[in-house]
Amino acid sequence: MLVTHFHFGGRCDEAIILYENAFNTKVDFIDRTETGGVLHAEMHILGQRIMMNDYYGSKGINTVDFNIQMVPIFKSKDQLLECYEKLKDEAFYASAPQQVFYSPLVADVTDKFGIRWGLMVDENLDE
Repeated sequence: MLVTHFHFGGRCDEAIILYENAFNTKVDFIDRTETGGVLHAEMHILGQRIMMNDYYGSKGINTVDFNIQMVPIFKSKDQLLECYEKLKDEAFYASAPQQVFYSPLVADVTDKFGIRWGLMVDENLDE
């Protein structure tokens, strides 16, 4: 099993709210520090377990560009567009949704936390 773990540098609660809203999900578990920060939290996004916390972040640690992207795959264009509209608020980058040879709709968003999402529709996706 391979699990994604996001580090939000003190903004984990804010990220949880955004992702719950954008992906129509709820946090499964949250453990807090004595000061109320997020020590460890988990949620499922489109069936995949995601772990997150308030530690680290990218400032001062990373000296290279990121080369990873999360790719949520939706069954319909409407689902993708609903998620895209929520993620693009305050995003560093958001490409306009477009059709490509391998999908009827894709969009690329680097959200306000620096997480890169490659949204994609696969109308043949088994749910």
